[in-house]
Amino acid sequence: MSHAYAHVPEPNAAPKPAYFAHIVLYSKNRSEMTDWYCNVLGAQVMGDSKGISFLTYDDEHHRVAIIQRDGIEDKLPNSVGMAHFAYSYSSLADLIQIYGHLKGKDILPVRQINHGPTTSLYYHDPDGNAVELQTNNFDTNEALNEWFATGAFDREPIGVEISMDDLTSRFEAGEPESELKKPLQT
Repeated sequence: MSHAYAHVPEPNAAPKPAYFAHIVLYSKNRSEMTDWYCNVLGAQVMGDSKGISFLTYDDEHHRVAIIQRDGIEDKLPNSVGMAHFAYSYSSLADLIQIYGHLKGKDILPVRQINHGPTTSLYYHDPDGNAVELQTNNFDTNEALNEWFATGAFDREPIGVEISMDDLTSRFEAGEPESELKKPLQT
């Protein structure tokens, strides 16, 4: 069945993974990358030997592995491959908290955007990989699909640039998350 607008589809019968387990990154800067991911994700090193660091931020044995590789080329800008990977926070309050924490460590986002479905911050790790930290702007898929049905996402699929400093000030002044997360129009 074809839809005239973006939407969250109903699940199909295909077998699915239980969850996304981990990412593995090659690096020439394992120590710096390990420190960065520990800061950004609140991760801890669970194993570190033979040129591999294994990091976790929850009860999974590892969520990120960083493998030291000498003789590899630096990441080429504008090349084929993964654009970014994303981590979701449970609330805008949590996203604001991690933003402030990272800002205090001089780790600043390269892009701040309200995509419609999410409020998102994009960071570059020391090797230039893009990492998105986000929170959902809608409490249910039904509410998200109602917004999709307005055609707003199809008109502006990337979203609108925002200022996390402004959102933080408004949040701290008592403005509700529901207002701060509303999709913006261009």
